[in-house]
Amino acid sequence: MSERVPPYVQAAKELALEGEAAAGTAPVTTGIPGRERADQIRIVLTYIVLFSVTVLFAIPFLWSISTSFRTIADTSAGFSLLPRHWTTVGYHDVLHRYNFASFAMNSAIIAGTVTATNLFLASLGGYAFARLKFPGREVLFMLVLGTLMIPDQLRLVPIYEMLVNWLPKWVGYLGWHNADFVNRQGLILIQIVSATSLFLMRQYFLTIPRDLEEAAKLDGAGYFKTYWRVMLPLAGPALAAVGILTFQGTWNQLFWPAVLLQTSSQYTIQIGLAVFRGEYLTLWPQLMAASVLAIVPILLIFIVFQRYFVAGVASAGVKG
Repeated sequence: MSERVPPYVQAAKELALEGEAAAGTAPVTTGIPGRERADQIRIVLTYIVLFSVTVLFAIPFLWSISTSFRTIADTSAGFSLLPRHWTTVGYHDVLHRYNFASFAMNSAIIAGTVTATNLFLASLGGYAFARLKFPGREVLFMLVLGTLMIPDQLRLVPIYEMLVNWLPKWVGYLGWHNADFVNRQGLILIQIVSATSLFLMRQYFLTIPRDLEEAAKLDGAGYFKTYWRVMLPLAGPALAAVGILTFQGTWNQLFWPAVLLQTSSQYTIQIGLAVFRGEYLTLWPQLMAASVLAIVPILLIFIVFQRYFVAGVASAGVKG
């Protein structure tokens, strides 16, 4: 006599058999292969566009490097990406016949000093605008930002008048007579802190939680100690961004050095590049070699601090 199988067991066996049968057949998918092909085509087109833009921007830079290894006759023989006759005479002349080392030292001194003052003063001012409450804070900050809309060419006359007449008269009262600021010292003084650096530091400090300041206040720390011991160590990405932007801008600057630097012993790299351009002849290999060497410090700094630079710029755009 056969044992009676309960109905729910029989139903489970039938469902299992149907599942096994269905497992052997491929599922019907409509539209998915088409979408996958469309995604692949879109990705390929995106990479083609990006590669084309990269080549478009890279060709002038690659041509500059190529020209630095040419002869003067080769530079006038028509456009070609690779030199017909490779030579390092351009680099040899730049490093031995011209004052490139002196130009580079002057640029390093000015850019390094301006960067250091911007890091300290901009971080100090940014902390004050972000955390301290005083009358007219917002109005004063708006005035600082308003200076970004004034071009250097418009400020030329008042700044030059200040460096030539006003400032020597003021320091004369302190016993410093016959002071001259139309030189490297004046160039550093007018760039001692920038509104851009102040804005970046202020925005970054706004993203730091206030709990850290309150904990420092409970421990008896004052405003400056809180800034120096608590806030400044946390502002590494913003400091890196300010440092890179300030050093790059000062290193590549031409307008103010051309106005204020009167002697060749204080010329920066950007003014020194004009040495290779004459009225009737331009030394293209030497000019391109000097340009490539001038780019190297900026490139190295950006490569080393790129991670902090991106994080600092991104964080400065977020208000906490």
